[in-house]
Amino acid sequence: MASFNKVILMGHLVADPELRQTQSGIAVTSFRIGVSRRATKSGEQPQSDFFDIVAWRQTAEFVTRFFTKGRPILVCGSLQTRSWTDANGNKRISYEIVADECSFVDKKGDAPVSGGAPMAEMPSYSSPKTDGSFEELSADDELPF
Repeated sequence: MASFNKVILMGHLVADPELRQTQSGIAVTSFRIGVSRRATKSGEQPQSDFFDIVAWRQTAEFVTRFFTKGRPILVCGSLQTRSWTDANGNKRISYEIVADECSFVDKKGDAPVSGGAPMAEMPSYSSPKTDGSFEELSADDELPF
């Protein structure tokens, strides 16, 4: 049977991520994001859920270079569980998202300048500019589909 494990989250970092290295020199960072729930009852404060994320290698370096506490981030990855026995002999389990991709959510000019990389160093991911005009087609038989 086939399986599928894909998680897509957009939220805000709750703390600055810190880059670490494994004993074999692989870059890794762990961070937590808060994600607001879509539905709230009338008169209630908006609720948030908090997710632990781990990123490896270039993704870890990217996150620690360009993201700071409070900054919005888009994370795509998979859900992973870890289980262990604590010092009191209790079985414990934790869930975390292993990030395959992390992306900017805010515009380049909206990003905070304090912490992280200076704005001039941030990569720009924008689509090509167009003049906003469309080619007029005279008949349906000219449609490309």
